[in-house]
Amino acid sequence: MRRYKQTSTKVDKSGKTVYRTTYYPTIPVEDADQFIFTKDGDRLDSLAFRYYGSTDLWWVISKANGLKGSIGITPGELLRIPSNITKITADFKRINKTNQSSGGTSSGGGSGGGGSAGGSGGY
Repeated sequence: MRRYKQTSTKVDKSGKTVYRTTYYPTIPVEDADQFIFTKDGDRLDSLAFRYYGSTDLWWVISKANGLKGSIGITPGELLRIPSNITKITADFKRINKTNQSSGGTSSGGGSGGGGSAGGSGGY
């Protein structure tokens, strides 16, 4: 699942085509989630590939752990790897489809750590 596949474009006031805001679902902690300590060389995209089979799902780990700005991580960090990837990606698609058809108003900020669904900050 590519990051912007579910994100439509619009024409801004200056006539440039831009992406609409991408919204991310809440990712609550579940009993089946895994917790790992990162090692030297780990990155969010490589962890996403290891646990989900796709580098495109790096944002799931980032959102679940409140990380912003970079796919690089520090060795020794404790990270949560959410288990229910099917539900998370379905929620992502639903939220972005709904916001594209309704004009895309945010119900929350770009919060991390499983906060409310909201627009992305620096993802």
